[in-house]
Amino acid sequence: MDAMDHGLSVTPRALATEAVHAGREDLAGLGLHAPPLDLSTTYPSYDARAEAARIDEFATTGARLDGPPVYARLDNPTVARFEEALARLEGAEAAVAFASGMAAFTAVLLARASQGLRHVVAVRPLYGCSDHLLDAGLLGTEVTWTDPAGIADAIRPDTGLVMVESPANPTLAEADIRAIAHSCGSVPLLVDNTFATPVLQRPVEQGARVVLHSATKYLGGHGDVMGGVVACDEEFARTLRQVRFATGGVLHPLAGYLLLRGLSTLPVRVRAASSTAAELVRRLATDPRIARVHYPRIGGAMIAFEVYGDPHDVIAGVRLITPAVSLGSVDTLIQHPASISHRIVAEGDRRSAGVSDRLLRMSVGLEDVEDLWRDLTQALSAPPAVPLRTAAPGASGRPAAVPGPAVR
Repeated sequence: MDAMDHGLSVTPRALATEAVHAGREDLAGLGLHAPPLDLSTTYPSYDARAEAARIDEFATTGARLDGPPVYARLDNPTVARFEEALARLEGAEAAVAFASGMAAFTAVLLARASQGLRHVVAVRPLYGCSDHLLDAGLLGTEVTWTDPAGIADAIRPDTGLVMVESPANPTLAEADIRAIAHSCGSVPLLVDNTFATPVLQRPVEQGARVVLHSATKYLGGHGDVMGGVVACDEEFARTLRQVRFATGGVLHPLAGYLLLRGLSTLPVRVRAASSTAAELVRRLATDPRIARVHYPRIGGAMIAFEVYGDPHDVIAGVRLITPAVSLGSVDTLIQHPASISHRIVAEGDRRSAGVSDRLLRMSVGLEDVEDLWRDLTQALSAPPAVPLRTAAPGASGRPAAVPGPAVR
């Protein structure tokens, strides 16, 4: 949907305005206010020859089909609205949505591998499952881990991607995206922008060519929808659409509807939660029970801090704050990365990336700061949690040293 098609000015609009209106400009002309939800899995056509020609065109180019959809695995009008809106917020030409953030990342790796470019250069820390997918070579890829200064030297003729996450999960370490993009040369830089969102940072403007989101987090914003999305140029989007069609990792239309709705309040939510997070950081930084606080220069609603005591006691002690994985919801969540989100990463790799066993990660929501501080401070002072029973190592039925699956 082009703004000029609806009589709109081409003057750049503020992010808050785009968040509300992107992907919706045609609604008034359709006599609608809320975006329609299209749940069809298939679409009728009485002209099989024309449909065959359109399917051949998609198979050749990966471009969106003109006219009505053919099949929901190929395209969906509701999901397309979300993709249009997210691309506009990220300042990208296009966006392609998937069933989850990991499905989106998988599609990127498969798209590059299909061109014989199976090598990835990556900077730790990354989200635990992203790290595992690269390190385990499950898709036939090979990874070279390096620090930002070593990226240029790590690039090979078969390098298809350089990947960073900034701010990083869970340490909130920040990367100089512009400098890294320069080091990449002609190799595309992928930035996982899940923590920052386009409200705080637009990696495309700093030289990144691919931007990844776990849309489950801030884009949805209410802990009730799962999805992933890649913002990029139209050329790469066409390949991603072909991968999505072939592999089936499509975003459900209801999820697309909820994500489009979530975008409309994204700037308000991120800014409000970031203000509260900054105040909690100020208090944590002077608290004698806290060994170290991690908080990015660009701000945001994510906090990480290391405690002198047992982090498991803090998890057990919260009452208002929810002890759960994930992030970006309207309510505040806290989790222990070494036990959950980064459990699947080898212990030595975790620690070398700064993910200590005493680190806690908190996603600040929209509650009042005083209520959050009261709950957090009582949890930090809580007596050690008393286990319900004592289990021998490995009593759960699996070896005690084997890490479990990771979630954000």
